[in-house]
Amino acid sequence: MPQKEIISTDKIVAAGNAPLSQGVRYGNLLFVQGCTGRHPTDNTVGDGIREQTRYTLQRISAILEAAGSSLDQVLTNTCYVTSRDDLPGFNEIYAEFFPDSDAGRPARTTVIVNFGQPDNLVEITSTAAIPD
Repeated sequence: MPQKEIISTDKIVAAGNAPLSQGVRYGNLLFVQGCTGRHPTDNTVGDGIREQTRYTLQRISAILEAAGSSLDQVLTNTCYVTSRDDLPGFNEIYAEFFPDSDAGRPARTTVIVNFGQPDNLVEITSTAAIPD
């Protein structure tokens, strides 16, 4: 039976003191924390949905890399955005990180939410494979 392994990287700054792990590996699967639109290294909030989406996916990419995986290995993303009006900008940047390819894009769910923080526009959590 596989053992649970905690994954972390110093390539991203923690967004706060929340009691969570950046990633959890179980077998060949990696479960990545919900990442928000803060700059990976200085933790400033991105300006608008495009920049916040880019920062979010850069944070996810760093965690995947720390586990020996990559965006190409993402199986599913659960995405939260605060405004339906932001979906075109979100999708534009998302498609840059997950281009249409022979391998296909990850499965995805997108939900409109209210985070209770007006500067937070997006959060994404991912599940990825870790190649042998």
